[in-house]
Amino acid sequence: MKNRLPVENAGDTDVCLSVEPYGEDFWLRPREVFTVVPMGDGNAQFTVVVATGVITVWLYEDGDPHEVMLDYEVVDANGEKLECGHQRPTDLDSS
Repeated sequence: MKNRLPVENAGDTDVCLSVEPYGEDFWLRPREVFTVVPMGDGNAQFTVVVATGVITVWLYEDGDPHEVMLDYEVVDANGEKLECGHQRPTDLDSS
């Protein structure tokens, strides 16, 4: 089974899940869980950086910090694939 990284918002405000290197954003509401799923064949290692209001995830191929995995998806608790900008607050939407 592929590595997967569940990310849960245990707080009481929305939190941004940012997946690098693309900077794609997925917004978790309180008590929501999203899962970052690498799509490559290799074994992924996750690096997670937490700051106020944002959780940033990097995926590395076989733990090599020079081999960033570019193919991944983020799914909700029902396994539905989410698109970049999911639940983005309208005051932050630049489109």
